Amino acid sequence: MEGGAYGAGKAGGAFDPYTLVRQPHTILRVVSWVFSIVVFGSIVNEGYLNSPTESEEFCIYNRNPNACSYGVAVGVLAFLTCLLYLALDVYFPQISSVKDRKKAVLSDIGVSGFWAFLWFVGFCFLANQWQVSKPKDNPLNEGTDAARAAIAFSFFSIFTWSLTAALAIRRFKDLTFQEEYSTLFPASAQP
Repeated sequence: MEGGAYGAGKAGGAFDPYTLVRQPHTILRVVSWVFSIVVFGSIVNEGYLNSPTESEEFCIYNRNPNACSYGVAVGVLAFLTCLLYLALDVYFPQISSVKDRKKAVLSDIGVSGFWAFLWFVGFCFLANQWQVSKPKDNPLNEGTDAARAAIAFSFFSIFTWSLTAALAIRRFKDLTFQEEYSTLFPASAQP
């Protein structure tokens, strides 16, 4: 068998960056990576304020340090997760075992679904804390654009990670078909 896009027949070939960057899951992963940079960068740079009457900085989201900490933590960890799975996307064509490919895709499904959930929680948490923030805490509206950007990109991240999980489910179905085909029609039986 000549091997499909996800079968062992494609394993061991030369690395093709053009093919890699054209794959939808790779594009979504890069977009998720950029969104995570925007979220944690916005909060780290402008998410903390200090007033002239207080010596310590406070979080722009209703003075709740947990909101800023959650946004930064989720953003940084999502950034690292994107890098890890981008490396897996590069290495994936070199995996010759269909079972190992299935494990990689199953982990992608689980991790992407988990991150979609974490971004949903983050969006709800940040939006709620922003909604109940008091105008007297920030009379000059410092950092409000960054706070809104973190909320917006948290919302967008829900969809990018959900779509990544959906694409991983499709890849898993393709791998399952490839495994069943290989079982029914072994390579030695073909002319």
